This record gives sequence, structure tokens and C-alpha cells, in this order.
Amino acid sequence: MTLAERVDRAGFVLPDYGGRELGGVLSAAISAIGAPEVVPGREAREDQRRLNVPDARHVCVALLDGLGELNLDARRGHAPFLRFLAGVTATAGYPSTTAASLSLMGTGRTSGETGMAGYTVRNPKTGKLANLISWEGAEPAEEWQVMPSLLEQADLAGIEVTTLGRARFAGSGLTSAVLRGGQFIGAERLADRVDVALGAMKDPGVSYMYWGEIDGVGHAYGWMSEKWTASLEDADRELARLALTMPKDTVLLVTADHGMIDVTGAPRWDLAHSPSLDDGVEFLAGEPRALHVYTRDPVGVAARWQETLGESAVVAVQEEAIGLGLFGPVLPAVRDRLGDVIVAMTGRATVVDSRVQSEASMGLIGVHGSLTPNEMLIPVLVAT
Repeated sequence: MTLAERVDRAGFVLPDYGGRELGGVLSAAISAIGAPEVVPGREAREDQRRLNVPDARHVCVALLDGLGELNLDARRGHAPFLRFLAGVTATAGYPSTTAASLSLMGTGRTSGETGMAGYTVRNPKTGKLANLISWEGAEPAEEWQVMPSLLEQADLAGIEVTTLGRARFAGSGLTSAVLRGGQFIGAERLADRVDVALGAMKDPGVSYMYWGEIDGVGHAYGWMSEKWTASLEDADRELARLALTMPKDTVLLVTADHGMIDVTGAPRWDLAHSPSLDDGVEFLAGEPRALHVYTRDPVGVAARWQETLGESAVVAVQEEAIGLGLFGPVLPAVRDRLGDVIVAMTGRATVVDSRVQSEASMGLIGVHGSLTPNEMLIPVLVAT
């Protein structure tokens, strides 16, 4: 059975690179304010058309971390504003995780081009792990990720660009790598970010507002918890306030970076107690739902992993995964960051390594990263 056939059998959703996907969101926003020519590497007008974003004087992009399309569908009764909005369903890239997704949106380029291919990946220069959230073990941001930031390109073209997030994200490795450009304004509460966004929307331009609390609550308590629902309600209420009070000729564009599944009670393999998985493996990277396996025997390791995990995973050697287009185009400088073996988990299953992972990280209830519809499908909603 080919990799494509195994992916189809697993019910996976492949990234729609160049179509309705997260990489087109900022591109569409910049096109909507009349500057498609400043977007490198994408057909910005086509992104705008595919995502149904109308022309506007100012577009505010609000990204709700962890709010997948199917998660939102299941709790639409708790989101009366978001439920009301028109929109389309798009895909995240692979892996469906924050570092990869924010880079896809921020640059319009795939993880195979940016090298932002997971929570952690191998740094070929050190032979050790690089964490692409904390930015430990990676080179300076603009050396690690060389693709231009769309916000930076807009800023250089004279467009007013504003980024809103927690103050600690200003100048962080991830922000500098994929969302650099324009003015960063720190605001801790979503209500404060909405207030700043309303001020920014008085002038022509583009603003980007990040909200990570839904994802954080989902990791700790699960997306099916009451706390997750309450977090969704909070976001829905504040975004409704933004939409009701924003100036005329402006657009609010709401999206997400990935969805989430709960894994309590699901199958879990631990390399520390699974010799068939551990044999021949130098180390793991990625996350428990989307793993990069580094080994000098990719064919043998891939075969053992597939036999051990069975229907709970789709396992491929690097060349197969690249050939299927999981990472989009892969640049030579990025290829050695990717696993020699790529593992996408099905259902709600995970793989961990208790020898190197903390109890807290292994105890997360809500997780993401793989290719299931719950993880891959995201909303792109428009308010005018």
C-alpha cells in the first residue's frame, strides 16, 4: 500500500497548500487593503478570492490558537457571534502545531521552506534539539528562518502594521522569525487587545491579534471541558464587541492555527518501555501526535514503528513524506531538520519518551499536530 493510500485509509486531511489554507490569510488581508504586490511568493488576489475577504481600508486578523473548525462546530451554541459569521473552512499545514502554523501564516510559506517544522526539530549545526517555541537550541531567528515576513514586507511598503499580543512575545524568537515587522503592542487581556485594535483600525493598514488562552486551557483541561467552553465564550464576547464598534470600511478576519483532540484514556506508547520503538532511534522531536524520528536506519525503524503502532499511526521515511507534499516544497537547508522517519498518529493515540519529557508535558489532555480533521481543519470567518 502506498503512503497516499495509507493516508487516505486513516481519514487524514492533507494540507491544501496554495488553496484554502492558513498561508493565505495574511496574504488575503494585505491584498484586501489594495497591496497584493507586496506579498512575495503567493498570488495574493487569489488568496483574497478563495477566502472571501472583501476589499477594506483596514483588515484586523484575529488568530484564536487551538480553535479548530470541528471544535467550534461542536460548541457553536456557546459562540453566538462566531456562529453568525460567514466564512470558509481551510487547512492548517503539517504539522498542525503552533510554530509551524504561525510561520505558515506569517510568511505564506510551508514548513519545508521555513524550517519551522514542529514544536522541536533537529538543529543540524549542533546535532541537538531546537525548540521553536522557547527558541532554545536554534540560531538567531532571522538566520534560522530566512523567508520574508509578510508583515515586514507590508511595513517596508509603507503600510501601517500593528501586532497585538502579550508583552513577553515582543522580540521573541518565534515573533522575530515569522511575524516581524511594524509596531508590536503588548496587552495582556483580550479586552485590552480589542481596545488597541479598535484604535489601530481607525487608520488604513493591517493589524494582527493573537489569542492563546483557548489553546492553553485545552492543553491543561481538554477541549471538551467546561473551562475550554468558558474560554471560547470569553473570546466570542470580545470579538463581538470589536466587530460591533470597529470603524466603517474595515474587516475583522477570524481564524485559528490548528484544532485539538483530547487523549485521556487513548493508546500511548512510551519509548522508555517499548524496545521495538526505541531500537535504532537516536532521538525524537516534534510532538506526541506528529513525530520526527532521527535514525541511521530509517527503513528499518519505519518498519518497526509501523508494525508496533499498527492502525494508530501512519509511518513514512522522509523521502516518502516529502514526496507526498506533507511539508510542501522542502529547501536543501531545511531537509536535515526533518526526521529521517515521519510519524503521524491516527485517532487519539500518542507516542512519548518519559526519559526526556516532563510529567507535565506528557500529562497534557488536549493535543494536536497530526492530520486528523479535528487537528487540520480551521475556520476563516469574516465580519464587516
